[in-house]
Amino acid sequence: MPGARRSLASPVVSGVLCPCGSPHGSAVESGSGGGGGNAGSCGRSVCEASEQDRRLRALFQKLDVNRDGALCIHDLAVGLGRLGLHRTELDLRKIVKAGDKDLDGQLDFEEFVHYLQDHEKKLRLVFKSLDKKNDGRIDAQEIVQSLRDLGVKISEQQAEKILKRIRTGHFWGPVTYMDKNGTMTIDWNEWRDYHLLHPVENIPEIILYWKHSTIFDVGENLTVPDEFTVEERQTGMWWRHLVAGGGAGAVSRTCTAPLDRLKVLMQVHASRSNNMCIIGGFTQMIREGGPRSLWRGNGINVLKIAPESAIKFMAYEQIKRFIGTDQEMLRIHERLLAGSLAGAIAQSSIYPMEVLKTRMALRKTGQYSGMLDCAKNILAKEGMAAFYKGYIPNMLGIIPYAGIDLAVYETLKNTWLQRYAVNSADPGVFVLLACGTISSTCGQLASYPLALVRTRMQAQASVEGAPEVTMRGLFKHILKTEGAFGLYRGLAPNFMKVIPAVSISYVVYENLKMTLGVDSR
Repeated sequence: MPGARRSLASPVVSGVLCPCGSPHGSAVESGSGGGGGNAGSCGRSVCEASEQDRRLRALFQKLDVNRDGALCIHDLAVGLGRLGLHRTELDLRKIVKAGDKDLDGQLDFEEFVHYLQDHEKKLRLVFKSLDKKNDGRIDAQEIVQSLRDLGVKISEQQAEKILKRIRTGHFWGPVTYMDKNGTMTIDWNEWRDYHLLHPVENIPEIILYWKHSTIFDVGENLTVPDEFTVEERQTGMWWRHLVAGGGAGAVSRTCTAPLDRLKVLMQVHASRSNNMCIIGGFTQMIREGGPRSLWRGNGINVLKIAPESAIKFMAYEQIKRFIGTDQEMLRIHERLLAGSLAGAIAQSSIYPMEVLKTRMALRKTGQYSGMLDCAKNILAKEGMAAFYKGYIPNMLGIIPYAGIDLAVYETLKNTWLQRYAVNSADPGVFVLLACGTISSTCGQLASYPLALVRTRMQAQASVEGAPEVTMRGLFKHILKTEGAFGLYRGLAPNFMKVIPAVSISYVVYENLKMTLGVDSR
């Protein structure tokens, strides 16, 4: 066809799929005369089944270098090289792993066909996520926007360079020079033809690798929820991620509960006249109630994970729709807004459980028989309003915690992707844990004074003779009597639990993912 743009892909590869986008269709045969066949969605002749099979088999035979009826990594390397498509060994391993259903380390013809079908679906999702204008083409501005949505900043000139030359080996690798006429755009046919035999290294894949809030649980569930890709939502993987994250949080909180209770005790009882240290605090708890007392308040702390996570996720999805964006991924400031509002809604819904957790952690031996008894006592003696003591500083603490946590995490992620993402967007376990630990620690540090005031307000009725004070009055009192240092009482045990909490969360999360059938990326 005159003026048609040409792909750098081999004609054999290009002919595997019909330009109408039909799964593993053939290249279109132009019909002669008026009665050659029915028109397909592309307006050309419908692909014939025998022609499809012939072309697929021809491609398979070209790739089957050793003629044994199966494609191994060596076959793909040599065969694709002959077609002008050079792939790294890592790419080839991904292709074989994706299509190898019988786990024999190679692809027979049926597995090869299924791989092509499944791969085209993934390519459509990637193309759609990059095509912000929904005009069927990808240009430099859309590449810039897609990367900025993830916190990766590049100039339009850099994006044009990505379009001009092949950049496989970088995290934006799929976007390559496939158009020889200089229009600086890529349409669906060019995208599909070139990447038909290339593992999907794409923008949504960065999201899959860089999960944050579903993995890291340091006891303060104020992080901005993670984004889930279209594929994860369609396949139902999102709820498995949430369940795995909830289970990981439960184990992590239980393992670090003694440090969490010590933090609460130091926040409420420590002062200049009562300088409680870590060893002294543990000794005091064990002397008063035995080793089991170290876990007081942990039960309610674990129970509130499920409702809080579920409410936050549902609220986050609804707020995304209210914002009105039709993009798969929100921009950074939209994520912060939606995440903070969702966190506020979730915290408001379960806040009485927060008060119960503090009271249970501070209780004396024999004071309450359990959580229900504690709730009944509070309701009878202090009224319903007691369940919302410290509510305002808690709500105010969401913004600095979520904002700093998200900003630091995105900055660290962006820095790593720019400097070290050579072969994949996968950061590896150590980098992921380090980034999550640093960002969560910074978020906690920024919001800690508000968290301390919240805890003291929640505990007011359980401290004999404690006057009823406002948030502002409590800040003034602490600064006057203890100085600025008084706003950070209990910070040491709080930071001591971060690394074990993150490590335990990650290990349990990965194991639960495997149990629930979630593929580890």
